[in-house]
Amino acid sequence: MSLNQFHSTKHQSEKVQLKKDYLVVAQNASGRNLNVPIYTFTGSKPGPTVYIQSSIHGAEVQGNVVIYHLIKTLKDTEIKGKVILVPNCNPVGTNIKSGEYTLGRFDPVNGTNWNRGYFYDQQAVEQFAKTVTPEEPVEVIKQRFRAHLLASIANKLAEPWGLGLAQQLNLKLQQLAVNADYVLDLHNGPVSTRHIYVPEYAKDSARLFNIPHNIFIPNVFAGALDEATFCPWWTLHDSVKQHLGRDIQFDVEAFTLEMGSQEVINFDEGLVDAISILSYLNQKGVLLNSDFSPAEMVRLGVYLKDYKTLYTDFGGMVEYIAKPGQKVKKGEALAQVLNIDELDNSNGSRVLYAPCDLIPMLNFPSASALSGTQLFKCFTNYFEL
Repeated sequence: MSLNQFHSTKHQSEKVQLKKDYLVVAQNASGRNLNVPIYTFTGSKPGPTVYIQSSIHGAEVQGNVVIYHLIKTLKDTEIKGKVILVPNCNPVGTNIKSGEYTLGRFDPVNGTNWNRGYFYDQQAVEQFAKTVTPEEPVEVIKQRFRAHLLASIANKLAEPWGLGLAQQLNLKLQQLAVNADYVLDLHNGPVSTRHIYVPEYAKDSARLFNIPHNIFIPNVFAGALDEATFCPWWTLHDSVKQHLGRDIQFDVEAFTLEMGSQEVINFDEGLVDAISILSYLNQKGVLLNSDFSPAEMVRLGVYLKDYKTLYTDFGGMVEYIAKPGQKVKKGEALAQVLNIDELDNSNGSRVLYAPCDLIPMLNFPSASALSGTQLFKCFTNYFEL
């Protein structure tokens, strides 16, 4: 992978060194390169590597403000190791507009979700685990495994039949993230409250972010960056344990952070989320002489199997009564739907009721809904951490 460094700049203080590069992620139909900036902070002492990206979906822009605040803070913060920040990592998606709206969730040519083309080969990981010896140091295993992952991704990029644009973009970004110990992918929902996807083995780390709603996900790969990061290490851990009886903690974590609604940015809220991330990084030993710490707050959790999507079986114009983050009891109103063809009778409006106690995390952004629309995504069977 080559970095286009035609505007490479450096910022250096006594505490940290900042380098700015550009990565070519695509070419438009005129043959011009589309680049994304890469901001790399390197501390004066060795330590973990952190990778943070935002806006893989073009309409999910709030993460860019969060990265702005992170950069401002990290310029004057002593760190250990390295922090890599890639804002607006999908310039193609950001620029796909239809009137007032950004249609940046899918590759417009191939129809692929921009966040579903990362690489993971479970069988190859299980085969690699068989090469681990009883006495091999953990750091050597990690170094070999990362080299294996990088080679596999490079081979995938060199596919002789080529790859779709979304997968090309994903793999180039994944190459940046492979060496990271902590990976954060910054997202937004349609109309949403803050929540985070947490691998089940990293459940304790949910308390290190200032995010009230936590979804715990199993070792199942569905194509996203967080899964492409933690699934290989989780599988390696389980395979080595089965093969050798060694319970190795590789200390690699990855999360998808959902920070409110898409199509809007808010600088004040961005600072809140930046402080949340800095609190996590400080607890992980990335920051030195820092007092960032997790806030005292109620944190709720749910397992992915209990994170439910509520569809409507009838179409119409929708008023969303329940708001994201609001606790709703079974039988309470979630939405009211207007039926244009029945305005003159009792079927002119219908109420959609909660099928159980739940908390909506997000809702469909439009008032116009077809039957079968995903109106809400909800916590059910939730619990306090």
